[in-house]
Amino acid sequence: MKPAPFAYCDPQTLEEALELLARHGEEAKILAGGQTLGPLLNMRLAMPAVLIDINGIAALEHRRADTKGLAIGALTRQSALEDDADVGALQPLLALTLPQIAHRAIRNRGTVGGSLAHADPAAEWPAIATLLGAELIVQSRARGTRIIPVQEFFITHLTTALAADEILCEVRLPPSAPGSGYAVLEFARRHGDFALAGAMARLTRDAAGRLRDPRLVLFGVGKRPERASCAEAMLAGARPEAGLFAAAAQTAAGETDPYDDLHASARYRRHLAGVLAGRALEQAFARTGEDGHA
Repeated sequence: MKPAPFAYCDPQTLEEALELLARHGEEAKILAGGQTLGPLLNMRLAMPAVLIDINGIAALEHRRADTKGLAIGALTRQSALEDDADVGALQPLLALTLPQIAHRAIRNRGTVGGSLAHADPAAEWPAIATLLGAELIVQSRARGTRIIPVQEFFITHLTTALAADEILCEVRLPPSAPGSGYAVLEFARRHGDFALAGAMARLTRDAAGRLRDPRLVLFGVGKRPERASCAEAMLAGARPEAGLFAAAAQTAAGETDPYDDLHASARYRRHLAGVLAGRALEQAFARTGEDGHA
């Protein structure tokens, strides 16, 4: 298999890349890690006239922590975050999730921004961003910088709010609340495959032992990762008692809108989402008051 002919551009600065995008628009594709785009090019499912390789733009590969949270450059490799103990301490969800993404060889090349911009609803990074309430920083030559809240970024399957002339430059994750417990569970046919269904949870207890600002996200069971808002409402302010997490998980499963495909039926995906959600809530609660990923 060989890709269709294209012009190759190798910008060394963000400004140069934005100029190329402004010139070529929808005829161009951005190449970052290439773990998704490469196969699409070879199978001719993507046939851009221009390929803009941003791997030479060092300014897009960074991670910075401050009182506002953790900022991660879009070109940052997933394995670099996985190997950084400071990142795992700041964001326990990343320490739990990154080893579950595909295989190590993929994480060595795959980028944070590439996964977010591709917006596969079964991928982990869109779910991470949704659970944590991330902000996506994008730039274009015409409009400058835009800050897009995560709830506005993912539109549907493989579709985001990015315009054709914009580059995703950075994702900003807010600080982890002290004492929060996190969990991520997913089920795939084979290790490293995209999940048939997945669940991420964050739970925090207040001084009275009640749950505060619970978060539950299901992914792989719809057009984009979604917070289970009805289930979260059941949990907010509640004291964890027998049956609470199971009931919330079933409510969450009922909020999904899964689909049939070659890998699983919608009914199976909904059932699986409920099982994983219940287990994720139990695990997250067990980790409250610790470091989030014991």
